[in-house]
Amino acid sequence: MEVAKKNTQLIDTRSEVSLQEKTFLVSGTRKVQIHADYASKYSLLFRYLENRPLIDSDQPVNLLIKNNGQSVEVGPCRILLGPEHNGHSGRLIFLHDVYDIPSLFNDNKVVKLQSVFHDLPLILARKENLKPEFKAYVADLKYDLEVYKTLFDDLDAKYCHEPEDVRSAVEKAIIDTEGPGFRKFFEDNLLKLKNLVDDFSQEEHQRHGYYFRKQLWDLVLCCPFTGRATLKPRGYPGDSGLMRMLYVNAYEGNSTYAKLTHKHAVEHAASQSVRYRIHLIAKMLRNYKNNTQPVDGDHIKTLSIGCGSAFELNEIIESPQDSDKYHFTLFDQDPKALSEAADVVNHIAGTLSITPKVDYIQGSVRTMLFSRKLRQQWGQFHFIYSLGLLDYLASRVAKAVINRLYQLLAPGGEMVLGNFHVSNASQYYMMYWGDWFLNLRKEEEFRQLIDSSPEDKVSVLYDSTGSQMFLHVKKS
Repeated sequence: MEVAKKNTQLIDTRSEVSLQEKTFLVSGTRKVQIHADYASKYSLLFRYLENRPLIDSDQPVNLLIKNNGQSVEVGPCRILLGPEHNGHSGRLIFLHDVYDIPSLFNDNKVVKLQSVFHDLPLILARKENLKPEFKAYVADLKYDLEVYKTLFDDLDAKYCHEPEDVRSAVEKAIIDTEGPGFRKFFEDNLLKLKNLVDDFSQEEHQRHGYYFRKQLWDLVLCCPFTGRATLKPRGYPGDSGLMRMLYVNAYEGNSTYAKLTHKHAVEHAASQSVRYRIHLIAKMLRNYKNNTQPVDGDHIKTLSIGCGSAFELNEIIESPQDSDKYHFTLFDQDPKALSEAADVVNHIAGTLSITPKVDYIQGSVRTMLFSRKLRQQWGQFHFIYSLGLLDYLASRVAKAVINRLYQLLAPGGEMVLGNFHVSNASQYYMMYWGDWFLNLRKEEEFRQLIDSSPEDKVSVLYDSTGSQMFLHVKKS
């Protein structure tokens, strides 16, 4: 029997164990099977399966879970007795190391509440080997931003009790008069940041970025955009919720300061590029529709990889006639993104009184790369596009994905793939304020990721900011 000592330990509980099965209390050499019920995140309700308790409730016990020849033991625990435990023998609470019950039973992990402190020496050590000039920059920036924030917050407090229409008018006046100066200040400091870190290695960016965000944590979170980018509520950067902020391009936040910082972020170069690619895809699909005659039921079979919320469909399907021309397949790893894409489709359907032809597929890059019958399952497509996926893939994986997509492209079809360029003007903004790292590429490197036929027409397009490039392939 192995006692759990690590911060996170995997155990196989999916096939057999549950809260009610193969769970024991251990006291010394005695082991008593119990029926356990979820009580709270850090406690369990239980009852003995014997007629009488074999363990003294005043003595600390351990909790043992056995499954498929494996076992994990955690504790010590205290048994609490009381009238609130109706139908149960008691409640188990941890005395020293506190474990997450849902993770223990549902996620097959032993996760200790205090585990964050195990990495404390490493975290504290991250402030070592920082460039002195960078630390000075961060200190000055923090001071200046907090002064700005205090001034804006003080103004907010003075008119917060005004009628709503008055509040809106006053806030707009402040944004119009004081906003330009603040935005210039912010841009000047982003330029200083670029000059400081432009020659950093990836490891130096990681180390200095971590320090930057820890020092400016409250200011980072105050901005809805950088806050979401940093916290990554879905576990990855650039989720469809963040993309929605870019598409809406509005003042968001619960204060004037928050709204100004958010608006600055969603209007920066990379943000403009994200909005541009929505228009680009709609335009290219319209051109394809006008210049070709697909034979598969007169539908242009279109595949979007890493579709997110598929916001571009609003510009592609603008009439019932448009809907009749397309059959979309939307592919994404995030079920929430697919749900949001379905909302977009349903909105279009309700507005135009039509039923767009759309299939939804949830899967990952591994789904595409390791499925031996992908072409048989999905078929071929007249138009394929992927706008935000390749930025997160190493070159070897990106090449494999691109060439798998090329195999799915029908003869005469077109494929458009986006990737941020090394000249992305927002790259340090994203790295330091949003903990958002992309695999930036040069044009020649991007071209080499596809093994196309010499008869194909391959070109590279850029958005107006020069931050993002698009590989356009016309298959012969």
